[in-house]
Amino acid sequence: MADSLVIVESPAKAKTIGKYLGSKYIVKASMGHIRDLPRSQMGVEIERNFQPKYITIRGKGQVLKELKNASKKVKKVYLAADPDREGEAIAWHLAHYLELDSTEPCRVVFNEITKQAVRDAFKSPRKINQDLVNAQQARRILDRLVGYKISPLLWKKVKKGLSAGRVQSVAVKIIIDRENEIKEFKPEEYWTITAVLKQGKESFEAKFYRMGDKKELSNEEEVRQVLDAIAKAEYIVREVKEKERMRHPSPPFITSSLQQEAARKLNFRAAKTMSVAQQLYEGIDLGKEGSVGLITYMRTDSTRISPVAQEEAREYIASKYGKDFVPETPRDYTKKQSSAAQDAHEGIRPSSVNRTPDDVKSFLSRDQYRLYKLIWERFVASQMASAVMDTMTVDISAGDVMFRAVGSKVKFPGFMKVYVEGNDDGLTEEDRLLPALAKGDKVERESIEPKQHFTQPPPRYTEARLVRALEEMGIGRPSTYAPTLETIQKRGYVAIEDKKFVPTELGELVIQLMSEFFPEILDVEFTAHMEEELDYVEEGKEDWVKVLDDFYSSFEKRLEVAEEEMKEIEIQDEVSDEVCDKCGLPMVYKMGRFGKFLACSGFPDCRNTKPIVKDTGVTCPHCKEGRMIERRSKKGRVFYGCDRYPECEFVMWDKPVKKPCPKCGSLMIEKKSKGDLILQCTECDYREEAEASED
Repeated sequence: MADSLVIVESPAKAKTIGKYLGSKYIVKASMGHIRDLPRSQMGVEIERNFQPKYITIRGKGQVLKELKNASKKVKKVYLAADPDREGEAIAWHLAHYLELDSTEPCRVVFNEITKQAVRDAFKSPRKINQDLVNAQQARRILDRLVGYKISPLLWKKVKKGLSAGRVQSVAVKIIIDRENEIKEFKPEEYWTITAVLKQGKESFEAKFYRMGDKKELSNEEEVRQVLDAIAKAEYIVREVKEKERMRHPSPPFITSSLQQEAARKLNFRAAKTMSVAQQLYEGIDLGKEGSVGLITYMRTDSTRISPVAQEEAREYIASKYGKDFVPETPRDYTKKQSSAAQDAHEGIRPSSVNRTPDDVKSFLSRDQYRLYKLIWERFVASQMASAVMDTMTVDISAGDVMFRAVGSKVKFPGFMKVYVEGNDDGLTEEDRLLPALAKGDKVERESIEPKQHFTQPPPRYTEARLVRALEEMGIGRPSTYAPTLETIQKRGYVAIEDKKFVPTELGELVIQLMSEFFPEILDVEFTAHMEEELDYVEEGKEDWVKVLDDFYSSFEKRLEVAEEEMKEIEIQDEVSDEVCDKCGLPMVYKMGRFGKFLACSGFPDCRNTKPIVKDTGVTCPHCKEGRMIERRSKKGRVFYGCDRYPECEFVMWDKPVKKPCPKCGSLMIEKKSKGDLILQCTECDYREEAEASED
């Protein structure tokens, strides 16, 4: 008969841990949090030191009854929720409900769900860490104060259903600020001149560097002067600089960098990344091996790696790639992490480096495999030797004009043998190879291409860019990024267009009101300071009640002013030229999670809606009659289909372009290759560079 009860959050985690612990332990799941603040009221007694009034979460009654009954049949109860603030709070609520002795060590934490880690954790249980619980409570109450005090005000003055959140409001403001930068941006003209040169059979590119002291070309007249100067000139190599450069690996993933890289390389949204990572952490059934947690805990700010995992990685690298690929000493990334990092955690890594992606591929879904492969490769590369690059800078004269070619080649691949971090901005010149050139060499000119450009505004935020911005500004913490991005879309404050955030009229209006009456809520420095205060609470350096009191004393005064001075605003829908085909009333533009759509102005009597059709201007290659238009899947993913659907069911994921293939005349599509936008034929091997979009 079992003599111990272990409570975790999820059935998947319970299954994995139960296998490791054996028959003396019953392992059950609480299904996440069991208590929370009530939805129907504030649930915080402000006058009594912000005392929270917790209630049992609706639907958890049966689960709690089972846990209570199970706890009475055993000698010992262990609480093994996740190793973070939320997990500590879940354990604390369970201890309260099950009436456990607070002086007894009942809390068990592990960073990875492996046999050794789980068994080691049960050898040294500890008491519930009240500082961690208080930090979680303080955040929850802080967000409740902001949300439940400002939201009713917005309901009354603007529109029902609106909400204001501490972190979400800052995120929306960041998106709006970027949109304003884009609107106010004034493009400036500049020109480049690219010479395609040839030595022997090898061609390479060199760019205009200077003519005399002039290094920038700002108009066509200046370009004409350069072209005249080089019209009959010889191209001679004047200087060749070669040097060796070390390229170092990126650290293991933390939550934010995992979300960014999964967006770049896998096209995952932040919420999807965290959902799939949770599955990998909690355990995957590997056949005969049973259920195994494949990665360490994925909500972490730390890049620390345990010595055991480092040694295992070094042994694997030496046996797989050779001793030259192992650095002399294990890599230490902890000095690069922020002071807020929870050093008790590790970076995100495979629980065993010897469990390669190919070994487990047959047991994983496509998404699980791709994310596990990304985490595994990043970790292995982080423990490998640096790459050695031979870089080459070549100055080539053509009369009084100097061209410069920059390139590099890999002398020793090091970590690049396994993985190279993605780049939002595409290739650099140093990713290009040059032929062997020496001072005095004459090279042949193949072509000269002058090109007019205009400076581009800063790009709109993708999910990856916004996560990076929030992290750099100190806004939010690992567990908050994905839900924050989801919330601002659900509230209709921002929409997604071409995978980038665009503020809605509603979002701009709410932030305008917030800026006027609650500027500190939108102040990045203030919000980052609040995150630091919560970290101090977690570390036992700050009293959580004092943190809340300091905030609320000024916040309360602003609420009183807003209640008196905020004017009522009516949001008018923009009327379109479309007429509702069901009731005949005009249709209006509405903003949804995935951008604008048309809705009947007779709502709620008529609920007819229509997508706004974006015509690509391309004739359907299948039926040769319809037009290819942009559509969206139920999950919001953009695809392209014939407007004659359902007569013609032709669809494609890649964006078709008007220009036919110059080689075979077939349809061309837009593709991304290593960050560069290219046009690619759908029938033959023809490819060409395209003018990049803003990302």
